Amino acid sequence: MRILLIEDYEPLRRSVVELLESHDYAVDASASGDEGLWYASNHDYDVIVLDLMLPKVDGLSILRRLRQAGSGVPIIVISARDSVDHRIEGLDAGADDYLVKPFALKELLARVRAQTRKAYEKKAALVEVGDLSIDLTAKRVTRHGSEIQLTSREYSLLEYLAYRAGEVVSRQEIWDHVYNYYEDASSNAVDVYVGYLRKKLASDDGGTYIQTRRGQGYLLEYVQA
Repeated sequence: MRILLIEDYEPLRRSVVELLESHDYAVDASASGDEGLWYASNHDYDVIVLDLMLPKVDGLSILRRLRQAGSGVPIIVISARDSVDHRIEGLDAGADDYLVKPFALKELLARVRAQTRKAYEKKAALVEVGDLSIDLTAKRVTRHGSEIQLTSREYSLLEYLAYRAGEVVSRQEIWDHVYNYYEDASSNAVDVYVGYLRKKLASDDGGTYIQTRRGQGYLLEYVQA
């Protein structure tokens, strides 16, 4: 899943990026409001984590502009403004959540997970497809109770398909939600990693979990051999 972090305080920005990347998120990070607004306006994100006190364009203005433009991306405000009135102002401007600084990084991570599940209408953290189980909280994939070892990129791809389970997902959508802005990859990177996943997820009875819809994309759905 792809996250945008807009935070001008470098130590916190670095810590949050490291945290999210260690949990298999693709992260774009910006230190200024104008650049952050450009990212948010020109790319698809699963969650935006937004500071309010920013240079160039403040966080409240970013919130209002995105909502006025019709964006429904979940936005978590992180701010030292801790009064009730400040929290109300942020929520009324369009924030989905408001976390007061200083905060525990693991709490931010939990809130990112919660907003992602909400956005994709996944009330439970466990997605089951056939005998395959994908734990969106523990980032763990099992079949018949046995864990399947995946690389970070393989898991990220599977996780996005799991959030979209039952839907055909285009290669461009996968690219937009699994890779960050600065990442350079070959044009067939998505197809290559789908191939890796298929091999690792192959069931004993020959059934498949990732289906190809020619000219459309991929679908996470179990089909028996």
